[in-house]
Amino acid sequence: MSAAALDPRITPARPDLAWEGVRDQVAAPRYVAGELRRVTAPVAPLRRHPAGDAPLDSEALLGESVRVLEEDAEGWAWAQLLADGYVGYLPAEALAPLAGAPTHKVVALRTFLFPGPDIKLPPIAALPFGARVSVNGERERFLVTGEGFLFSGHLAPINRSETDPVAVAARFVGTPYLWGGRSSLGLDCSGLVQTALNACGIAAPRDSDMQERALGAPAALDGPFRRGDLLFWPGHVAIAEAPDTLLHANAFHMAVAREPLGPALERIAAAGSALMSVRRL
Repeated sequence: MSAAALDPRITPARPDLAWEGVRDQVAAPRYVAGELRRVTAPVAPLRRHPAGDAPLDSEALLGESVRVLEEDAEGWAWAQLLADGYVGYLPAEALAPLAGAPTHKVVALRTFLFPGPDIKLPPIAALPFGARVSVNGERERFLVTGEGFLFSGHLAPINRSETDPVAVAARFVGTPYLWGGRSSLGLDCSGLVQTALNACGIAAPRDSDMQERALGAPAALDGPFRRGDLLFWPGHVAIAEAPDTLLHANAFHMAVAREPLGPALERIAAAGSALMSVRRL
């Protein structure tokens, strides 16, 4: 089978190269095992092509694992994110060899990494919600990592899950809309849903069409909707906060917005998109 017959977003195959794990699915002139690496930047862009101005398809967060299949002379790594399978090009400088598993994750929308246990020190970086770090000590109100110090109240053990994806999504209200974004610095509609579900221990695909196929069970298009229902339009997804309220990252508001259900349905329908399906988790 050719790579074109499979979803290129999650198929680690090109006309010239493929991951050995898809050898039975894809014909390629060369297969490679790849190398596991860890993301070391707070947020690393996953681009469609190896160029800084290529479309942003997704993002990888600090501490996530990737499989690098090729690295070119221009500093781009063709890789697959292990969490959701997305394939694209990451800056190689944002990756390091896999060493030690993360122990904690950021549970605040953003937190600062300090060079010492003092909030008056100039921070080294800002880490987004969901970033993963390896903690090796504690100092006063800070947890110590190999890169610096983080306020302990902004971290949780890596295996601790939230209980309400809607409450997680609501924290992002006002966050700017970013096509391909999946961090608290900017995200798109499916990035918001994926982030909220992942925080609750529910594995979710990256894009809205994937989420529609993989998540939940069908529910009636005419409602009534329950908290947590996922509403799908062509190329868009929202999450019901209540029977009459939606949360979604959208380009109309250019932000994550809380919107009354009726006006939202009317506005989106007037733009040419009718509600396509509802999935109940």
